[in-house]
Amino acid sequence: MTVGTTSIDTLVVGAGQAGIAMSEHLSRHGVPHLVLERARIAERWRTGRWDSLVANGPAWHDRFPGLEFPETGPDAFAPKEEVADYFVAYAKKFDAPIRTGVEVRKVVRNTGREGFTVETSDGVIEAKRVVVATGPFQKPVIPPIAPQTASLTQIHSADYRNPQQLPPGGVLVVGAGSSGVQIADELNRAGRRVYLSVGAHDRPPRAYRGRDFCWWLGVLGEWDAEVMKPGREHVTIAVSGARGGHTVDFRRLAHEGITLVGLTRSFDDNVVHFNADLAENIARGDENYLSLLDAADAYAARNGLDLPAEPEARLIPPDPDCVTHPLLDLDLAQAGVTSIIWATGYATDFNWLQVDTFDAKGKPMHQRGVSKEPGVYFLGLPWLSRRGSAFIWGVWHDAKHVADHIVTQRKYQAYYDAPRTEAQKQPREESVQAN
Repeated sequence: MTVGTTSIDTLVVGAGQAGIAMSEHLSRHGVPHLVLERARIAERWRTGRWDSLVANGPAWHDRFPGLEFPETGPDAFAPKEEVADYFVAYAKKFDAPIRTGVEVRKVVRNTGREGFTVETSDGVIEAKRVVVATGPFQKPVIPPIAPQTASLTQIHSADYRNPQQLPPGGVLVVGAGSSGVQIADELNRAGRRVYLSVGAHDRPPRAYRGRDFCWWLGVLGEWDAEVMKPGREHVTIAVSGARGGHTVDFRRLAHEGITLVGLTRSFDDNVVHFNADLAENIARGDENYLSLLDAADAYAARNGLDLPAEPEARLIPPDPDCVTHPLLDLDLAQAGVTSIIWATGYATDFNWLQVDTFDAKGKPMHQRGVSKEPGVYFLGLPWLSRRGSAFIWGVWHDAKHVADHIVTQRKYQAYYDAPRTEAQKQPREESVQAN
C-alpha cells in the first residue's frame, strides 16, 4: 500500500524498542500517530547481532511492564530472536500503527505553517510532530587506523555471525566491551587463536550475594543517575549473559587461551602496535568491580539484608604472562592472524533530519528527549534522561515523559480550535465591587 500524501499528528521513526514504547504511550493517550520502520520490527535484534547473542540483562529486568518473555524464565537471559519476537508481540497487544518497509529519507520544517514535511520511500507525510526513535546503534564505526590491505578479513561486530563465517586462522578482536568480550570468548572456544585488545572498561559482577548486578545498580540508584561522571563518557561495560550469565574476567580469558593486548594504536602494513596500558586498564576494571561489591555490602548492612556472604568474589588472581609482559607489537602474518573484528561501537546518523537541533559536533540538543527544535523529540539515546535510558526498561519510561509532553502541547494547541460558547469567547474581567 502506498503511503501517498498522509497527514498525521505524530510520526515515530523506527520500530525497535524505542518506537514501540513510544507508540504504546501515544496510543494510551489517544494521540493519532504512525510508526515507520525501514525493515522489520526490531530488525537490529535479528540481523544486527551474532547468532548466539542473548540479552545482557535477566528477563525480569530487560523487558517492558505488562508482558513477560514466554520461553525464558525471569532470571535467565533471552536469546536475540526471542527478544525480537517479544517486541512484535508487544506491539500487537495494543495494535500499534506500524508500517514496515518504509524508509524515512528527509524531514524538514514547514515554512509559514505548522509541522514538518517528511519524505519517505513510499510517499510524503505531513506531521505536526516527529519522534526520532532510531536508537544508538545506527552506523557501525571502524576507526581510520584500520589497515588497507586485502590480505585481512575485516568486519565490524555488527556483521559478525559465528566462527564459521571467518576464514581459517587467528583473529584480532579490537574492543573489550560486552560485544568484543563475548565474540572473543566464542572464537576461542571454537578453537581459534584470539588476540583481544582491551581498553578502558567497567567490569561489574554478573551477580553478587545472590542478586544480579542489574538489581544492585537499581537499588543503589545507579540506573537512575541523571549525570554521567566526568571522564566516563567513553568507558564501555564488559558484561555477559552468555551460557547462563557470568562475570567477565579478563585474567580467566587469558588462562583459557586468549592473548590480551592493550589499546590498538596503529598499523604499519601487517604489523599492529598496541599501547602499553593493558595492566592499567585491567587494574581500573578491577577497581570498578570491587567498588560495586563495596557499595553492595554497605547497602546490605544498612538495610539489614540477610544475604549470603561471598568473600571469594573479592579474590583477584595473579596477572597472566600477557599482562605482566604485554605485547606492544604484533606481526599479524607471522602470528597467523587472518581476520580483524572491530568491536568499536556505533555512531548516530541524522543526515535525514534537516532541522535546527544539533550542536557543532552533530549531537542532538534536547532536554530529556524534548528537542531544541519544537515538535522534534528523541528517544532511545544513551543518557537521554538517565543512565538506563538506552536499555529496554529505561526507554519505556523515557517514552512516557515524551508522550506526556506531546499531550500537553496538544491541549494548548487545541484550546482555541474547540467549539466555544459566546460567554467563553469573552475575556475575563476581574472587578471589585464595594460592599
